[in-house]
Amino acid sequence: MFKTIIKEIIEWILLIFGFLYWIVFGFSISLVSRVLYVILPPKKGILWGQYLLQKMFVVFIGYLKITHLLQLEDKQLSILAKQKGAAIIAPNHTALWDAIFIAHRIPDILCIMKGSILKNPILGGGARLAGYIPNNSTSQMLKLAISRLQAQDRLLIFPEGTRTKTEAQWLNPLKGGTALLAKHSGAPVIPIFIRSNTRFFEKGWPLYKKPKFPLKISIHVAEPVWIEKNESSQAFTQRLEQLYLKELSSPHRLQRIPYE
Repeated sequence: MFKTIIKEIIEWILLIFGFLYWIVFGFSISLVSRVLYVILPPKKGILWGQYLLQKMFVVFIGYLKITHLLQLEDKQLSILAKQKGAAIIAPNHTALWDAIFIAHRIPDILCIMKGSILKNPILGGGARLAGYIPNNSTSQMLKLAISRLQAQDRLLIFPEGTRTKTEAQWLNPLKGGTALLAKHSGAPVIPIFIRSNTRFFEKGWPLYKKPKFPLKISIHVAEPVWIEKNESSQAFTQRLEQLYLKELSSPHRLQRIPYE
């Protein structure tokens, strides 16, 4: 009993230090990035923004690993990071920090994200400098994203549009944005399957609720999927959704468990 209490206290302390790191360094990088955004030309600014954010993500995840708060299987992302050319990297969206796991391995990735994040004091400055694309306006987002894909960049987009809902068995119905990007850019979609033993940071998870540690997360990279010549965006979205459902519902030690 005493050992259990001590373990709980230590985990709380380590978790709080993780949050403090995120707040302090996130705010500092955001502040520096806002200055660099004004003084650097756009191309150099994007490189600096991606570099600063990726280093922050690497240190944060390294801290979680060293303190045994996190066990992460993501070697396939390192292989993906070495590949070149336009690609639409499309993970399922289990938790708030999914993008961090992808971006810390693929430093040159451009994220499509909620426009409100650009106003966030912790992430906003870095995200703007790194050239991340807000989704406030669907038409503007598609225009910017397609132009980046045509320039051979790699984009990160969550096909669900938001984090998987608590009551969803495997994932939310996929939105059509990923298919539209594939159709108008000709770039392949690379599905990524994220599995976890926890629902920590899922939609609606209260920050005061401590999860059971260590958090175990597995990230699997699938083969690229191209939209076919005469395939509609709707049909491609449905085909993509079936691919996710088939993979995420298959037996796995970190298979998503029903919400109780």
